[in-house]
Amino acid sequence: MIQSVVPYRVEIDAPALKQLAKLDRQIRDRIRLAIRTLADNPRPPGCKLLIGRPGYRIKVGKDWRVIYTVNDGVALVLVIELGHRREIYR
Repeated sequence: MIQSVVPYRVEIDAPALKQLAKLDRQIRDRIRLAIRTLADNPRPPGCKLLIGRPGYRIKVGKDWRVIYTVNDGVALVLVIELGHRREIYR
C-alpha cells in the first residue's frame, strides 16, 4: 500500500523576506527554489542541525545559506534567516 505524504507548509519570516528582496535576481531565484523543495522534504540530504541555536541549515550553491525550523506537529517549515555564509552565523 502506498502512503500519501502531506507536504509541509513553508513560510518565510519577515526579516528573511527582506534579506531575500535585497539579493541579486539570479541568487534570489535559486534560494526560492531551494525553499520550495523544503515542502516535500524538510530535512533533505546535506541539511545540518544547528548547534547553539534551534533550526537547520541548507546550502544554496557554494556561498548561500538558508536557516529554518521544522514543526512536524503542524507540518510547517519556517525560514528564519538567509544570507551569505560569511554573515549568516553572526
